[in-house]
Amino acid sequence: MIDSLQEFAGAIPVWLQWAGILLVSAIPFVESYFGSVIGVAIGMHPVVAILMAVIGNVISMLVFVYGAGAIRDRATKNRQAEEKPKRQRLKRMFDKFGVPGVSLLGQTLLPSQITSSAMVGFGANRNVVAIWQVVSIILWGVLFGVLATLGIELALR
Repeated sequence: MIDSLQEFAGAIPVWLQWAGILLVSAIPFVESYFGSVIGVAIGMHPVVAILMAVIGNVISMLVFVYGAGAIRDRATKNRQAEEKPKRQRLKRMFDKFGVPGVSLLGQTLLPSQITSSAMVGFGANRNVVAIWQVVSIILWGVLFGVLATLGIELALR
């Protein structure tokens, strides 16, 4: 199966493979971790697959962070927001773990786009959220890219 997938991808121009990984990694729940796995699975060099997956995920996350920040600024201008029970629970987690903890561990439960938007919605500094999310996206992308590379090497033996 891996061989036929790599054959199919090999018929696609390299720049289009890169663009495809970049775009698919911008999708919430795919992110850098599955984007890097897909890139490695289609036969990309792991460094290129991870790099394209990270770039796609970072671009998407930044759009969400700064978009959520602008929406929050407009929504909270001259009034206090009412919090729903689910939002209160997420807020307690945010208060307990902070931006670094939610950024690094949040991707195990929710996409970076959602966790970053929520943190900005809670009033976290957009730039701090963006920096920690980039760190998290890189770490998760590298981890899954390396695991995919090792797994595919074992499968092809």
